[in-house]
This record gives sequence, structure tokens and C-alpha cells, in this order.
Amino acid sequence: SPDPTVVGQSTTLTASVASAVPGAAAPTGTVAFSFGDGTPSTTTTLSDGIATVAHTYTTTSGSPFPLTATYNGDAGFTSSSAGDSQTVGRAATTTAVVSSPDPSVAGQAVTLTATVSAVAPGAGTPTGTVTFSFGDGTSAGTATLSGGTATVTHTFTGAAGSPYNVTATYNGDTNFTSSSGSGSQTVGRAATTTAVVSSPDPSVAGQAVTLTATVSAVAPGAGTPTGTVTFSFGDGTSAGTASLSGGTATVTHTYATRSGSPFPITATYNGDANFTASTGNDTQTLTKNASTTTVTSTPDPSVSGGTVTVRATVSAAAGTPTGTVTFSFGDGTSTATAPLSGGVATVTHPYSTTTGSPFTLTATYGGDASFNGSTGTDTQTVTRATTSTTVISTPNPATTGDRVTVTATVVPVAPATGTPTGTVTLAITGRSPQTVPLVNGTASVSFNPLSRGTHLVIGNYNGDVSFAPSSGTTLQTVN
Repeated sequence: SPDPTVVGQSTTLTASVASAVPGAAAPTGTVAFSFGDGTPSTTTTLSDGIATVAHTYTTTSGSPFPLTATYNGDAGFTSSSAGDSQTVGRAATTTAVVSSPDPSVAGQAVTLTATVSAVAPGAGTPTGTVTFSFGDGTSAGTATLSGGTATVTHTFTGAAGSPYNVTATYNGDTNFTSSSGSGSQTVGRAATTTAVVSSPDPSVAGQAVTLTATVSAVAPGAGTPTGTVTFSFGDGTSAGTASLSGGTATVTHTYATRSGSPFPITATYNGDANFTASTGNDTQTLTKNASTTTVTSTPDPSVSGGTVTVRATVSAAAGTPTGTVTFSFGDGTSTATAPLSGGVATVTHPYSTTTGSPFTLTATYGGDASFNGSTGTDTQTVTRATTSTTVISTPNPATTGDRVTVTATVVPVAPATGTPTGTVTLAITGRSPQTVPLVNGTASVSFNPLSRGTHLVIGNYNGDVSFAPSSGTTLQTVN
């Protein structure tokens, strides 16, 4: 009694030994009990014809078990035996599950422990397996009981759906029935760190710079953050936002000036369902950009007295230089300075002589906040200007008694300017040629009275270093 029992439950076996008629009185001595489960038999002493033992069945294997009580006899009574059976069923269980740590963060390993216990009056240590369900849609995990406990480790990759319903189901064995236990696991967002780097660093104004932010989970969190990163460039321009891919986000930015360098760079991860926001900082240094200056002149060659347009172009690998360019013309005159516009500066300059031609042109860019200075050279060839010589004679007509004055005027032909110098050779029919110097572009000489008739008057300008020779004629009438 009781019969049936469950594994681990104590049952009491009672043997009653009585004398058979016509015998009388109460037998004495001992009774040996055999339990039918392979355990050693137990012998106990009769008291008033009754012998009692308690026995616990630890398994259902063999149930119902054959019971035998054997009276061993005494001086007055012979031995006897009797049989019975004991039915043993599986004991009920309870399953409890706990998780640690709780709460955890996304990507953190969590240990789930299930403890399976027999329910009284059952007793003993259940064996077999426990199946764990994690409540996050992942596959269940199964672990073997040891000492009544089973343990698995699981990583919750996200906080969405937290708290998760955790279930541990004991699958039972030959001696213990199945049972389930539930718990919950709270999963929070994992902390992150954000690191940002720029390349190239340093850079120059107008050069594209790539900024890369790397967002990582902070232990014990794990996994790859998603979402967006907002980049601040530190130069007053609008921020840029890029999506994470594999934990990194990249943008390209062009710094238009180095004013304010080094620029503070900030990358702000905006967080997602599983990871908290974080910020990283760096700096971007801008150095002065190298520049190149080229200089050209138009027209080239030019003529003495003509105006030449000198053009300097200042360029860089990226960006447009500003500031001024100083021009040296190579003819001993003062330099001239002009501002850059769109990278170009222009001046005009008249060359008044050919002496020294070809002249060396130099354009010197002085640099600005973002660009280093540079110098370019060219040459300007100046040739003698074409001239025009006009000759007049007075009085014209004249009489045979008049002295005749011949005047030559020499002027440059456009685009040349200036005043020719040198000499003019003046001649008139019947008289010796006279060579006289130009004064302010004119030269005159008087000839003695001429004979009656028409005379050819010639003026030959002999040229100088800046002006080419030319000739002029007229007719002189003498009455």
C-alpha cells in the first residue's frame, strides 16, 4: 500500500502469518520480502503475526513487480509464502527555466538553464533531454539533463519582440513524465562605438575627400549595426547622410577652401532597433594647393609702339585660384598687377622700342589662402614699326626766284604709335640731296631757286631702331 505507486514513492509491504487449522497460537520468527525489482530481499521479524517493510521503486521497468513474502518458520510452525504484485508508474515532473544575464543586449550570449524535478510523492532525478524554445523565431535547441539540469547558450540578435517568451520542455523518460516551464528574456539595444577617418588627409582645396565611418557593437553586444550615419564636415556646409553596409558608411566631400583648417569631422550613427546611437570624431587638414602659371601675349610678334595684351592663366589640380598676378614686361618699365577672375588675369602694355627684343615676360602669381604662388614666363618679340612719310614743298607753285622749302613728316602706321627719330634725306631735281634729322617727326630743308618747270621732290626716311624706313614724293611747279 499504496498500489499503484510512482517512481520514487515509498510503498509499505505487510505480511500476515497465521496458523493453519487445527493449529493455533501466533507464529513467531521472520519473514523475507522479495520486491521483484532486482534489489536484495529484506527480512523482518513478526510481531503478533505481522511483518512490515517499506520499499521504494526507482524505475517502472518491470512493472508490475512480483512481490513475495516468505515466512521462515519457527520451532512450532512450518514455513510458508505468499505473492502479490506492485504496479509502478512514471512520476510527474515540473520544469523551471531561467536565463542569465537577464536583461541582455542584442548579440550577447545568454545561458538558459532548465531544472527538472519530480513531483511528490514521486522522487528521484529525471534523465533525458530538454528542448528549449527561444521565442525569437530561431530553431529550438535540445540539451541533455545532468543531475536534473540542462543548459544551452543562445544569442538574441535583436531587441525587436523583447521580452521574448522562453520555454523549456522536458521530454520525459521511462520513469518521469514530460513537463514544461516558461520564462522571459528581456533584450535591449547594444551600445555602439563609431570611428571616422578621412582620405586623403591632408588634402588641398577642391580635392575630393572620402570620409568613412565604422560602427561597431560594444561587448557584450555583438552583431552588425544597420541604419544611417550623418557626417558633419566642419566647414559650414550641409551635413551628409549615408547608409551603413557591413557596418561602414562612406561619403565624399570637397573642401572649397582651407580657411578653418583643420576642420572638425563628426560621424553620428543614428541607431536602429538593435543598436544605440554613437558619435565619432576626427579632423581634416587642408594644405595649400600647388598652382601653375602660364603667360601668353597677343599679338606676338608686335611692332614698336604697338599695344600687347599679356594674359596669365593660373590653374591647380582642383579648385580655382584667386588673388593677383604681377606682370614684368622685360623692357625696363614698371610692373603691373591685375586681379584673377576665373583663374585669368590680363594687362595691356605698349612696347616703345625693339631694343632688347625678344623681351622676357614674367607673370608672378602671389598665392591666396588656399593656393601657393607660382611663376610663368614667355617672350615677346617686337619688330620695327612700319612708317609713312609725307613730303610737301612750299611755296608750290613757285617762281624762278623763290627758295623752296621741302618738309617731310614721318608717322608710324597703326597699330604702331610713337614718334620716329633718325634722319630724312630730302632731294629735288637739279639739286644735291640733303640729309637732316627728324625733330618731333618732321625734317625740313630749303633749296635755292629752281628753274622753270616741274620738279620731283623726294623724302626718304632712313629709319631707326624702332621704326622702319619709308619714302614720300611730291611735285614742285616753278613758273
